[in-house]
Amino acid sequence: MTDAHDTAADSSLRTTGGAPPDDGGSSATEAPIPLLEPREGIPPVIADETALARVIAAFEAGSGPVAVDAERASGYRYGQRAYLVQLRREGAGTALIDPVACPDLSALGDALSGVEWVLHAATQDLPCLREIGMVPTRLFDTELAGRLAGFPRVGLGAMVESVLGFVLEKGHSAVDWSTRPLPEPWLRYAALDVELLVDLRDALEKELDRQGKLEWARQEFDAIASAPPPEPRKDPWRRTSGMHKVRRRRQLAVVRELWQTRDRIAQRRDVSPGKVLGDAAIVEAALAVPANVHALAALNGFGHRVGKRQLEQWQAAVDRAKALSEAQLPQPGQSVTGPPPPRAWADKDPAAAARLSAARAGVSALAEQLSMPQENLITPDTVRRVCWEPPAVVDAESVAAALAGHGARPWQVEQVTPVLVEALSVKEA
Repeated sequence: MTDAHDTAADSSLRTTGGAPPDDGGSSATEAPIPLLEPREGIPPVIADETALARVIAAFEAGSGPVAVDAERASGYRYGQRAYLVQLRREGAGTALIDPVACPDLSALGDALSGVEWVLHAATQDLPCLREIGMVPTRLFDTELAGRLAGFPRVGLGAMVESVLGFVLEKGHSAVDWSTRPLPEPWLRYAALDVELLVDLRDALEKELDRQGKLEWARQEFDAIASAPPPEPRKDPWRRTSGMHKVRRRRQLAVVRELWQTRDRIAQRRDVSPGKVLGDAAIVEAALAVPANVHALAALNGFGHRVGKRQLEQWQAAVDRAKALSEAQLPQPGQSVTGPPPPRAWADKDPAAAARLSAARAGVSALAEQLSMPQENLITPDTVRRVCWEPPAVVDAESVAAALAGHGARPWQVEQVTPVLVEALSVKEA
């Protein structure tokens, strides 16, 4: 392995002269370098308490930020638990930890308390890390940093290539990480995912500072680190793919019963629910409301590969839905708080519709001026809520208070308030 990647931090933003690239790719004059091997080789997988204790001591004694990543088995196993945790820190090297063999990593989390954690798309990994006792107090999200800095492509591979000039091999991102033992090519891929993460963080910090956005990013990172665990989703069965076809309450009840039955089976077998029964089959059964097992077997998704016992359990779920009283049937839509869907505004409140149109145009123009996605400048939900129920007196102070009340960060309030003051003053056409 060449030692060229040891100078990755010095080559930060080398492909663009310090500005975000137009296409997210590396310069034509300087070909990106394939990153094929971790600089210290593939570390052994930590799978016992003795080895874990050594890793904890090494990482506690290390210096600077710690790169953190986690691999899940989405699409293969039930839930979103971590099946491999990768870390890298100056002075400690890289560690690959098996959280199945070492399910409690709270001691490692404690050892890194106060240390800045560097993650890519942090909100994806934080829930599974929290489950095993790893909760950061400070973090730097390289994906979010890329968004704020205006990079058009913010996947880890694209960012490492466009910012640092190295190509990461991404062929194993969707494999079954619950496999044991993990194949060596997968472990190499996992180690490389944290190899340059701190270098990427350093380069992006410089770029954000150059653009005058570093404090904005810090506020965003602090908000992620301090956010409480998300509330359990209400009525998760309503997210079944194809639900828009299901209109009648009895049919909705069929979806609910089949979804809940599938979920219990998937949890018991520790497999992805989609491997038990597909969403398309659930919707098909809901639309048909089959009278018996024979009718169910004729539907797509319940054919010859489904055994008699399985068919009977699915039909039993359908029958439970059919036996419900009218009062027990689910309502067609989820109860929602806040404004109605924007498409209904013109009829319900034309003045609010005019405000929203002006606000969207203003936010879009400001986001383009600041070179960042609109949703990172301010969430669409916040804009809708303020436009639907604006302050009684529209001025900078009241609009700023309304934005802060909906969770906008100080930098967002500062940037967006003038736009919304103007939009909220728009009269119905």
